Amino acid sequence: MINEKRVAVVGAGNMGEVLTCALIEKCGVPPDRITVSDISTERLELFESRYSTKTTTDNLEAVREADLVILAVKPQVMEPVLREMAHEAPSGLIISVAAGVALSTIEEILGGQCRIIRVMPNTPALVGEGASAISPGKNTDDEDLELARAIFDSLGLTVVVDERLMDAVTGLSGSGPAYCFIIVEALTDAGVKMGLPRETALKLAAQTMLGSAALCLRDGRTPSQLKDMVTSPGGTTIEGIKALEKGGIRATIMDAVEASALRSKAMGIKKD
Repeated sequence: MINEKRVAVVGAGNMGEVLTCALIEKCGVPPDRITVSDISTERLELFESRYSTKTTTDNLEAVREADLVILAVKPQVMEPVLREMAHEAPSGLIISVAAGVALSTIEEILGGQCRIIRVMPNTPALVGEGASAISPGKNTDDEDLELARAIFDSLGLTVVVDERLMDAVTGLSGSGPAYCFIIVEALTDAGVKMGLPRETALKLAAQTMLGSAALCLRDGRTPSQLKDMVTSPGGTTIEGIKALEKGGIRATIMDAVEASALRSKAMGIKKD
């Protein structure tokens, strides 16, 4: 049971806060069983006041007796954090949400017997509509995977993928929200250009994207089939689609995902 675990959250940034909140409010973990560590005393004070968790600037103190360790630090600082933890490698399950940091890298530093699961969440987890891909390490079991899914299911949708696909996940759903925000912003600006008040245009644009995504997940038809539902012969939508295709929207979005995935792969390459 998650609510019986002693949890260490290493990293008090946005994702660390989202996961801490989910553990308390959705998974039922008592705040006094969670220890959050970070170098920022200001962020730790926020966790103390807002969530009543224990806090420390000492990562080893946080993970020493933890049954579950969540690594929510930035990829750029993961290696020094791991090398610090290696002095007293955690015996419990470790979940890493750092983009581009391979399971093998973590296992190499902490020791080959560590139980590690790698997760790629995204920012819509902030509102409970996240998409998280989960890759279990070689030493994990079904119970470990079930625990990880329970945590991230509370933040939205989860899928289990082979780790070799994690860079593709990063390019698609990890970076994808930024692409969606650009599209919402562009739709909003277009609405303003055509005379709508900005607040009204933003609401219409955001809800249109939200509703379209929900329809994709729940309807069962393909995006192409759903597109055809909106597209009448000689109508307004087909004119808009022609303009999108003329601008190369498909190739541009595909290029964006590919570029992000390749960057994720490069970040995971260890330098001598």
